[in-house]
Amino acid sequence: MGNGDLDNGGHFSMNGAIVRGGTSYDLGGGNRAGVTLNYDYYDFSFSNASAFGTTAPWGTVQRYGVTVPLSFAVGDGWNVGFAPSADWFKENGADTGDSLVWGATLSGAKRFADGNRLGLGAGVFSQIEKTKVFPFVIVDWRFNDRWRLINPLPTGPTGPAGLELDYRFDGGWTAGVGASYRVMRFRLSDNGPVSNGVGQESGVPVFLRVTRNITDQMALHFYGGVVAGGKLRVENSSGDKLREEDFDPAPLFGLTFVGRF
Repeated sequence: MGNGDLDNGGHFSMNGAIVRGGTSYDLGGGNRAGVTLNYDYYDFSFSNASAFGTTAPWGTVQRYGVTVPLSFAVGDGWNVGFAPSADWFKENGADTGDSLVWGATLSGAKRFADGNRLGLGAGVFSQIEKTKVFPFVIVDWRFNDRWRLINPLPTGPTGPAGLELDYRFDGGWTAGVGASYRVMRFRLSDNGPVSNGVGQESGVPVFLRVTRNITDQMALHFYGGVVAGGKLRVENSSGDKLREEDFDPAPLFGLTFVGRF
């Protein structure tokens, strides 16, 4: 993410990497169980951020954890999904024991005879000094051979999956435009300006995606867009707000490789 100008002066940017690895097992009868390991790395850089004092509110943030997605067929094309997860989300130097984020999503979706799928769900997560509850929509709907409406992101502790309108070109290329709402909430370092406090970055990524399908199981996704409606927030160790700062739309760029085996 490029420079986001803070309303009260200064700006910040962020570079990061996200790794997901997992497996899924067919239990028979339309039931499945799996496990996914998660790791995120975010390096924040602040410049003249006077709204947060003379010292940057945080620096490098990491997340690691596990999700266990379960899916059960209940007849007439309906599936019930349950995905509990536990993650540790913290700035370098923060106490691991105070950084746990845990919860689950519960959903129900129906697959129709033409292969289209619709459903609803809810997520409940005990975040750091806060409990978060949110609804989400499950969509995988093909209008024709070219156009498709889908969820671009996984639902989890950072928010719902969002929506994306996808178009398939000939020759293994696709493109899409989408948006979602994301919240990163993490424990701050014991040695930072707010010892053992809570940091939060939130916003709405609005993006254009171009994908090259290398094979049926491998793809490269190129992303460009902006983070709109962004906010940075600092809380004390009990979750009480100390400072909150809006930032202007910030450019967003990304590259993702996906392989399934």
